[in-house]
Amino acid sequence: MTEVYAMRRANGDWFALERHGRFRVPLFHSSNDGMMARVRNFGMLLFEPVALDAKLLETIAPGGDSNVDFCMVNDPSTSLKRSALIPHSELALMINSPIEVRSVQANGNGEHASAITASQKSEWWNWDVVRLQEKA
Repeated sequence: MTEVYAMRRANGDWFALERHGRFRVPLFHSSNDGMMARVRNFGMLLFEPVALDAKLLETIAPGGDSNVDFCMVNDPSTSLKRSALIPHSELALMINSPIEVRSVQANGNGEHASAITASQKSEWWNWDVVRLQEKA
């Protein structure tokens, strides 16, 4: 799955630029790119990068709102106005692409090590066992 980030404020507002009477929402390839762009653009200081999903995309542009454009910022150190426009439909496909299965290291007996230690952490009499497993 391709992660795409947009800048959102704590109160739920999304960062957008006005360009030719339309709103342009800059998108980033990573949260680090969003943070770098935030340093360069004073108006973004109160915003944090948030990974977009279909639900959040609908809050930004309900029903594919024709008054909102999306642009992908390939280099966060350049002007946000120089970013390439992305059609709403293409962005929706990027966000809704099938999730990649990530490999998880097992402890050798077919069970995930994190599942074993997580279940023992809630029992106080296994505290020393959990501590030893976490250090290993």
